[in-house]
Amino acid sequence: MRAGYDGTGPGAITPDGCAVELYSRLPIGDEPDIIAGAVPAGAHILELGCGVGRMTHPLLERGFTVTAVDESPEMLARVRGARTICGSIEDLDLGETFDVVMLASFLVHAGDIEVRRGLLRTCARHLAEGGHALIQREGADYHTNVPRERVDPSGFTVRIVSSEPAGEGVESVRAEYEFPDAVWTQTFLSRPLAKEQFEEALGEAGLRVDKYLTEDGIWVRAVRGVEEVEEMGEERRP
Repeated sequence: MRAGYDGTGPGAITPDGCAVELYSRLPIGDEPDIIAGAVPAGAHILELGCGVGRMTHPLLERGFTVTAVDESPEMLARVRGARTICGSIEDLDLGETFDVVMLASFLVHAGDIEVRRGLLRTCARHLAEGGHALIQREGADYHTNVPRERVDPSGFTVRIVSSEPAGEGVESVRAEYEFPDAVWTQTFLSRPLAKEQFEEALGEAGLRVDKYLTEDGIWVRAVRGVEEVEEMGEERRP
């Protein structure tokens, strides 16, 4: 288990505290519709941190081609119908580019700044010219509206129990998922990013915001920055 991360409950637990069986049970919301409305039909998507395929499978059903990446072989074993790659996201270099690169699950809020930089560089490195990066951010009150809970219509309860300072701008977050037959917990590190900080982080990786896709600013579509595009053009000139 990584320092600052923990998970409890039945079944395999990944190094960042995610329970494989839990994520296999969690329903998908409107994310696939948000994604489908933001990118060209039939696009080839590189999904970074796909987990058990909660978004992978609905995207495949909508006609997209998906290359799904995760560091957990136990998670990837649950993915069906997509090309899968097991490995570290921040070190990924496939030598190919994609119409869409997706970084969901609030991964952009990695507690370690260097990990975050690596994640965003991976997005930029695999983005085709004219392509889109889709990034999921935390909501504005993610760390302040605590504790909170939500009862899902399917019958389980999810709670954000606490968000406590862990030093150097990082929060330690504890979540609980209570089902009628099992309980899982996850503790993880998160670095809150205000809008300006988020956009600055994108800029460091050669990306810029193209559009905030949702009113709450959680889903963002990014493109290559102007300087990045100009550099690519220079490389292609004879």
